Amino acid sequence: MKRETNLNNAALLARRHAAIPRGVGFSHPIFIERGENAEIWDVEGRRFIDFAGGIAVLNTGHRHPKIVQAVKDQLDHYTHTCFQVLAYEPYVALAERINAKAPGDFAKKTLFLTTGAEAVENAIKIARAHTGRSGVIAFGGGYHGRTLLTLGLTGKVVPYKTGFGPFPAEVFHARFPNALHGVSVDNAIESIEHIFKNDIEASRVAAMIVEPVQGEGGFNVAPPEFLQRVRALCDQHGIVMIADEVQTGAGRTGTWFAVEQSGVAPDLITMAKSMAGGFPISAVVGRAEIMDAPAPGGLGGTYAGSPLACAAALAVLEVFDEENLLQRSRDVGQRITRRLQALAQQHKCIAEVRGLGAMVAMELCKNGDPHQPDADLTKALAVEAMNRGLIILTCGTYGNVVRILVPLTASDALIDEGLNMIADALNHLQGKSA
Repeated sequence: MKRETNLNNAALLARRHAAIPRGVGFSHPIFIERGENAEIWDVEGRRFIDFAGGIAVLNTGHRHPKIVQAVKDQLDHYTHTCFQVLAYEPYVALAERINAKAPGDFAKKTLFLTTGAEAVENAIKIARAHTGRSGVIAFGGGYHGRTLLTLGLTGKVVPYKTGFGPFPAEVFHARFPNALHGVSVDNAIESIEHIFKNDIEASRVAAMIVEPVQGEGGFNVAPPEFLQRVRALCDQHGIVMIADEVQTGAGRTGTWFAVEQSGVAPDLITMAKSMAGGFPISAVVGRAEIMDAPAPGGLGGTYAGSPLACAAALAVLEVFDEENLLQRSRDVGQRITRRLQALAQQHKCIAEVRGLGAMVAMELCKNGDPHQPDADLTKALAVEAMNRGLIILTCGTYGNVVRILVPLTASDALIDEGLNMIADALNHLQGKSA
């Protein structure tokens, strides 16, 4: 198909509204024409700095040459067989690499799928098969996907759950620690104990699923003590501990898996997003005896572990090693955090700057009060930043968090340029000079 020329955003947006359901939302009224590392150009030729990274998918940037070449090479051999029909070596090689990276001094196995929600659904299936139990405990503010089961697990109603219920039974939500809003680790653990007393006995709980850093929930970082105590509760009651690393995994937080920084080894870990530099793949990795619980035929999918995505994911691992991107993640995170903390000294509307590695966010509030979330200012900041040439995303239970997911391969100069745009945009909105 020949590519159209002389396109413009307004005309394409009108076509989008006519052809695509309104439920497929959009953050920015922009259509991309080309992407390169941490920059994009729209169909009108305007250049933008990308601090969104396809929602944490592009840790290695747009079109990393090594990843593009790996996919081109794979295209010369085969594009699809369905792994359950005709197997292929890249799937096995990638599983071996992921098994070696996952925390825990025990044998591991890995299953590949296509989306993050698919990984989470299969992790729950595996936990139920292993334990013979049905109950699942998730956490308020958590996000696990858009299918009915993963929406049931998700602890945020608008916009994800609105109008889609009822959701699967025996899913319960505990509190997630948040010191800024007065929820201590003790409070969070007590809420799990209350579920055991009030909703479902511990002996019927198959799994607890937790994000080491909540993504859509606002980049809330789970204290190591909290994850350690969740691990202890799971051990006490024979519950499978699942770490949802769909957004944190693939090196975003400075270690390949964020949970590594707590010293905890979950039984199962889900990942997706940046695994393959923009090609769709997801994974469940975990204890071999738990992963082996489902019978043959119980796991899989037509496109699961696509050969093209496996080739891309293997290239991503090489790029991380060759370019030392785990250290780069830590360095980028420090650079962003320092700048945002300096900005917080100037603006009382910044309630908190937080994150882990290069997964950094700032929460905005009214009147300097963290308990008065300012979603309007957050939305306005994203628009003003876009007008200045920067793509950022918002998140949080109250829509008042700005998150930064810039590719780890971005230069310091480009990161500083984007941070300057945030500062200028906020100064403009707050009526201050730069």
